[in-house]
Amino acid sequence: MTSPSFWRGKRVFMTGHTGFKGAWLALWLSDLGAEVTGYSLPPPTNPSLFDMAWVKRRLRHLDGDVRDEAALVGAVGEAKPEVVFHLAAQSLVRLSYDEPAATYATNVMGTVNLLEAVRRCEGVRAVVCVTSDKCYENRETPRPYREDDAMGGYDPYSSSKGCAELVASAYRRSFFGGGDRAAIATARAGNVIGGGDWAKDRLVPDLLNGFASGARPLVRFPSAVRPWQHVLEPLAGYLRLAEALWTGDPAAAQGWNFGPDDADARPVGWIADRLAALWGEGAAWETTGEPQPHEAHYLRLDCAKARQRLDWKPVWALDEALRRTVAWRRALDGGVDMAEFTLQQIRARQGALADA
Repeated sequence: MTSPSFWRGKRVFMTGHTGFKGAWLALWLSDLGAEVTGYSLPPPTNPSLFDMAWVKRRLRHLDGDVRDEAALVGAVGEAKPEVVFHLAAQSLVRLSYDEPAATYATNVMGTVNLLEAVRRCEGVRAVVCVTSDKCYENRETPRPYREDDAMGGYDPYSSSKGCAELVASAYRRSFFGGGDRAAIATARAGNVIGGGDWAKDRLVPDLLNGFASGARPLVRFPSAVRPWQHVLEPLAGYLRLAEALWTGDPAAAQGWNFGPDDADARPVGWIADRLAALWGEGAAWETTGEPQPHEAHYLRLDCAKARQRLDWKPVWALDEALRRTVAWRRALDGGVDMAEFTLQQIRARQGALADA
């Protein structure tokens, strides 16, 4: 379980805090009492969770691009963090087909620049670099991927995440081995859902936006199987991982999977049907027959290592995650204070773990 006493007063540096996952994590860290500095480009979508939940009010916000090594080195050096979370990324598969060079520049060289900044900053004890379940060489087999499986990637996005894993591994072994050097780990999570995701060409935002407007949203690959989880589940894993790195556990400085239970690896069409049922009001969707860029059909993670060694486990099963996501959107449409509502969901997840 994430420890509020551990995080109270900790100096934390985050990249990508204006994104969907980053905004949730920034809110959680600030609620735990951490002193957070965020370094990121403006929110990648409009609207955004960063703006709707007033995340900027709860941390020190820096506008910056991880592709700018000098600026990133300066920002980390000024913040003097104890813990670093690297979430900044070009995070969309389909966009990576349109902008492959930019995807590699952000996801690969951005990771290099962040680790260079950490290498030049004394006092950093723990670094969590967030990549993706798509970092693996996906052979479309039923066996879930373990942390020691080969890196790879069919599309530029997936490949760039495999490259980022290799970068982190090389830096860990070359520059951060033991002593008072920072401990570096990577975190690989599957598809995340939750309130405040407005990214283009993502299933849940597209469905909820369509339902809210009375349209029938189009679904590209209804038979594709993905490991779905609420965004707070892997974020809880990232926090636990950072705590383990801080304690000096040498086994923590490696790659980690954070995914849902096997029962929550569901087809896209099942997710669409369940969201339509939760939304009500005649919500429906349809599939598109147009040719689409390649996307993995089947992908699951083996998370036994995180469960056994970090004492991490998913708390909200898939149906609860979908309910919470719909509730967030309904609250938004109802004019609720979304900063407080988002914090309530964070605290509810924390409370559910305490009761488990």
